[in-house]
Amino acid sequence: MVSYKRLSPEDVQFTNAVASEEAPVREEGKDPEETDRPLLPRRPSCSATTALISLGSLLLLVCGLWLLVTIFWLQAPSNSVPHRAPPPRGSPGTGGGDGSRALPEPQACGVVPEAWRFDCYPERGVVVTRELCEARNCCFIPASSSPPAPGRNGVPWCFYPPGFPSYSLVSVNATDLGQTGTLVKMVKTYYPKDILTLQLELLYETDNRLRVRITDPSESRFEVPIAVPKATEKASNPAYSVELSNEPFGIIVKRTSTGAVLLNTTVAPLFYCDQFLQLSSSLSSQYIYGLGEHRSSFLHDIHWNTLTMWARDVAPTELTNLYGVHPFYLAMDEGGTGTAHGFFLLNSNAMDVVLQPGPAITWRTIGGILDFYVFLGPDPASVIGQYLEVVGYPAMPVYWALGYHLCRWGYGSSNATWDVVKNMRNYGIPQDVQWNDIDYMDRSLDFTFDPTAFSTLPDMVKDLHSHGQRYVMMLDPGISSVQPEGGYWPYDEGLRRGVFINHTDGSTLIGKVWPGLTAFPDFSDDVTHEWWYDNLKRFHDKVPFDGLWIDMNEPSSFVDGSTVGCPDTELENPPYTPGILGGLLRAKTLCASAVQKTSSHYNMHSLYGLLEAKASARALKRMLGKRAFVISRSTFPSQGQYSGHWLGDNRSHWKDMYTSIAGMLTFNLLGVPLVGADICGFSEQTEEELCVRWTQLGAFYPFTRNHNSIDQKPQDPPAFSPRARSAMKQSLLLRSSLFPLLYTLFHRAHTHGHTVARPLLFEFPKDVRTYGIDRQFLWGKSLMVTPVLDPGVDYVVGYFPQGLWYDYYTGDSIRSKGEELRLKAPLDHINLHLREGAVIPTQRPNTTLFVSSGQPLHLVSSLSEDGSAGGELFWDDGESIDTLETDQYAHVVFTVVKNTMTSEVLHDHVEASYITVETASFYGVKVEPTRVTVNSHDAAFTYRANQVLTVTDLGLNLSQNFTISWI
Repeated sequence: MVSYKRLSPEDVQFTNAVASEEAPVREEGKDPEETDRPLLPRRPSCSATTALISLGSLLLLVCGLWLLVTIFWLQAPSNSVPHRAPPPRGSPGTGGGDGSRALPEPQACGVVPEAWRFDCYPERGVVVTRELCEARNCCFIPASSSPPAPGRNGVPWCFYPPGFPSYSLVSVNATDLGQTGTLVKMVKTYYPKDILTLQLELLYETDNRLRVRITDPSESRFEVPIAVPKATEKASNPAYSVELSNEPFGIIVKRTSTGAVLLNTTVAPLFYCDQFLQLSSSLSSQYIYGLGEHRSSFLHDIHWNTLTMWARDVAPTELTNLYGVHPFYLAMDEGGTGTAHGFFLLNSNAMDVVLQPGPAITWRTIGGILDFYVFLGPDPASVIGQYLEVVGYPAMPVYWALGYHLCRWGYGSSNATWDVVKNMRNYGIPQDVQWNDIDYMDRSLDFTFDPTAFSTLPDMVKDLHSHGQRYVMMLDPGISSVQPEGGYWPYDEGLRRGVFINHTDGSTLIGKVWPGLTAFPDFSDDVTHEWWYDNLKRFHDKVPFDGLWIDMNEPSSFVDGSTVGCPDTELENPPYTPGILGGLLRAKTLCASAVQKTSSHYNMHSLYGLLEAKASARALKRMLGKRAFVISRSTFPSQGQYSGHWLGDNRSHWKDMYTSIAGMLTFNLLGVPLVGADICGFSEQTEEELCVRWTQLGAFYPFTRNHNSIDQKPQDPPAFSPRARSAMKQSLLLRSSLFPLLYTLFHRAHTHGHTVARPLLFEFPKDVRTYGIDRQFLWGKSLMVTPVLDPGVDYVVGYFPQGLWYDYYTGDSIRSKGEELRLKAPLDHINLHLREGAVIPTQRPNTTLFVSSGQPLHLVSSLSEDGSAGGELFWDDGESIDTLETDQYAHVVFTVVKNTMTSEVLHDHVEASYITVETASFYGVKVEPTRVTVNSHDAAFTYRANQVLTVTDLGLNLSQNFTISWI
């Protein structure tokens, strides 16, 4: 059997009866090829083609055979040679008698559709000729389609033929958790150090989670050192079935409820060399999300799109590997069923992820093992929850993290920084946190501050604290290595404790960052964590900061590798290098061969930001005794447990504002909900209109910070005209008023793995029109945000999924059939709409969340057609560690049914007793009430013609159950 044939029963091992059922009947009107995408149509084998050619004399007698060969001939390229060429010298052999293997038949190559051609020559910078391609025993056919766009790949001209040698499954055994098997390969590939015998391990970990591990049984290989759950018993009723192909080896995973194929690795050969591992699979549809960090639309383009992963310091740019590495995707199943699944490759090595229009995907990594998970959902939100069960739920943020943050590179002095804070106060503009970029440091040295320009920094921080505000400053990982001996404790002590990354000869690796020549801490070593804490504590004794901004932690260096270069080894120059910016693993970072405690930098590079965030969060908790606030540039799966993320050094362009929504939504999928972009843009000069619109959008980033670069004009709200300043102030006050809702959403993210900023498709998964929407988003399940993302307009077009929606500000209703609507959007307005069936808690806003959090609540209910609604509030002191685990919290549920709102205190705490419910509004009350009662007592109310009922002067204690009724 060959790779591209439909599997026959004798080549498949079924794990249960469902797997042996016939494929579902194709729906009427569907394209046959599209229906068969996961398992490609039956192909004639190479041996059959050979027989037909040799029996050509019978074609005149057998009409059917003549027609068949005519079709093959028409499909073959005109320049194909109709005979076998001798194998090129040095080409891989078959393992047969003479160790040689013939080139694929032209007819066999010609029947492979372009969409299903898997690249046999993925190296960059090489003009792939027929000779080069055939040296790998692959098919060479110039693509018939138009050339790809600049910077994009196109249909590969060199691709694997049917029957290209792969692994065979030679044995399978049952285990307590699933199955194990042995894979054997008889033919070496064109990459060195093939591992010819592999171990397969199938782990049925839960009913909705399958884990597959393919390892080298003879020698241990690097595995990503993050904690993942260990199953103790096999899933009793899995939502998936697994089929195993023997020859060639492949895994087919189906959804038992529908028969949908979620994974099919038989579509292309498996590679498992020391520094080249490749796994391909069909995809269930074209709707693929995740695969961070890249600047792109939220929905990925699958038309020959290669996404490279290797942490890199570069301003957000299309088709470029950026700061973080997240080899996880969410896929919607075909047909608008609303079902979804996820796939996670637990691997930290440099990799390419190739999407092609089959639809199919190829994972191509240069180290580690193949260790992957399939999550069955079935809905998108469940997929994310299941993924986060593996990598860890995000931490509950400290309350002030959800306020408005202000920063810039280039304040120049602490007094100038302080003046900005005072100006914000004078205008009554909300601000919770003031930041400083690297210019606060003394000669860019970590754990110092400029004794002249920033001499009043400690006083400024004390003033911030006295006003209920907080202070955060930047730290880079690079530690200056050229200060006089005894003059810079971080480096001297680091050398003494041995915390720095070394060359292979044991000497300290020296790179170059802002302070000049620098050494880099090895955060994979617990000794480094202790040294990091000691440095933070020493600095905190001088400047009592509240949180950390860790930057340049890809790690970034201004020289490639080190100041003395890197050794010429296989780690520095692997046989295949993914498409990373700069073309070398060491480009603007450390030598791949550099030595860390856990492993080589080759394996650890993309984990650097995660491990620094972990060290930082631990240090802050230990030092402050409160929840840690850390924002990191480089990220990896499980990052949300330790830090948030900002989307990097963006530009003051309208397009950057638009793409920030996709970035925000993607990181919510990846388990890092505390995320946002630099409001108004970091580099280049912003414009007033852009900054106003961006502040409105940024007010709905989970993490909201305005930050810009040195040598640019200030872009804090007071820097603009009164009209612009007023519009910014309104949007920030609006955010503050929604703090109770936002805080509750983060509680849900922390406890259940929910998203905070949410794509519309999560709530409307059966509405295919929502699948590509990234110009709108939701907070939770109910509050829809439709920002203006274009210049010079006073309107915006938004899509409203089917149902009843209410204007958040007025309560005016919109009954949508699933349609786009044009909305008014003057400069001082951002459109918000409430979905029917919600109760959201809001609060009277103030200039800091410290003050706002004690203000009375206003409950807003958006009633469904039947008059029902529901919501909740989670409340605690906002900063203590593990309040849920220690029962130091309040949890209140609000329900509206049959003209009555009830509150039920599921868990009480003294914090709730400090808050009162002052007013309640009900959108969609169809008949004007004659009487409203609160806890059976008459209450004052108003009713407007747009069917909004408002009850005022309630004075209800949040920690006590109450009812509000109307007749």
